[in-house]
Amino acid sequence: MGGCAMRTDTNISSGPEGNATGITAFSMPSWQLALWATAYVALVLVAVTGNATVIWIILAHQRMRTVTNYFIINLALADLCMAAFNAAFNFIYASHNIWYFGRAFCYFQNLFPITVTFVSIYSMTAIAADRYMAIVHPFQPRLSALSTKAVIAGIWLVALALAFPQCFYSTITVDQGATKCVVAWPEDSGGKTLLLYHLVVIALIYFLPLVVMFVAYSVIGLTLWRRAIPRHQAHGANLRHLTAKKKFVKAMVLVVVTFAVCWLPYHLYFILGSFQEDIYYHKFIQQVYLALFWLAMSSTMYNPIIYCCLNRRFRSGFRLAFWCCPWVTPTQEDKMELTHTPSLSIRVNRCHTKDTLFMTGDITPSEATNGQAGGP
Repeated sequence: MGGCAMRTDTNISSGPEGNATGITAFSMPSWQLALWATAYVALVLVAVTGNATVIWIILAHQRMRTVTNYFIINLALADLCMAAFNAAFNFIYASHNIWYFGRAFCYFQNLFPITVTFVSIYSMTAIAADRYMAIVHPFQPRLSALSTKAVIAGIWLVALALAFPQCFYSTITVDQGATKCVVAWPEDSGGKTLLLYHLVVIALIYFLPLVVMFVAYSVIGLTLWRRAIPRHQAHGANLRHLTAKKKFVKAMVLVVVTFAVCWLPYHLYFILGSFQEDIYYHKFIQQVYLALFWLAMSSTMYNPIIYCCLNRRFRSGFRLAFWCCPWVTPTQEDKMELTHTPSLSIRVNRCHTKDTLFMTGDITPSEATNGQAGGP
């Protein structure tokens, strides 16, 4: 979780420090710092540009404004904020172990990372739940636009509540001339409060939602890949809708797996540190932390790449967004892909028989204009 980075720095600061000259035991050679800075700058640029483009593609085109895509906007916004407001500042702090950004930003830095991490993974969970209802229970009512906004607002409120304790106990200290942003938890026997809080946070923003999504996508996969299409419809709209559903599910499963792989080493690092705090006293831990933190933050830049590679509509959107690049050539088909409204025959077809409705029933009237089975 993003906010845990402060705890790493807190423990690192317990080691030998320099004086007020701004040099600490964790200062790196210039060449090494330049390499890490290049890696982090590249990450931030790709993540911010990619996620901002995803948000533009959805908001600028009426055809893309579906329930699922609103959750994708929420996910992209959280990833954009994580890259812009956590990755860069936390790298500067971890690379030298001196806090340069003042008390107010110390509070923010211990509140915001956990908040946006929670928002990211629960936006993925909401997408999985929406797809589950659309595909496994196509006759059940779908979320309205108002309900979707309420769910998104609820995700943010719960995320802020979960992150508040770490923000509340944040403070600025000076350790042998070096300024630190630390989380000063109340004294208790053996640090049980700290350990319990971090285990609860890791469970809520990693393990629990991943289990829920694993179950949801397993059921969705079994439902889709077992679904048979009547022979007389094997080359019609139903086949296209079913294929689109499968592609979208594959893309979202890849998004979830990428998130899980990127964040697992980071969470294990903190779980290990909770039981063996002496690992934070070794100077090599700085390099380990920077590598694990980069891997975790890199999860913010992969989703736009996945959408672009696996979704035709997003691919058209990216070509339109980057039309000024010499290697990008948007076509008229790209514009039609995002603006063209399907003919009325699709809606008539989905209402023709109960069997047809079962095949296309996860496309609400508002999503019918989206053309890709409730996906982007």
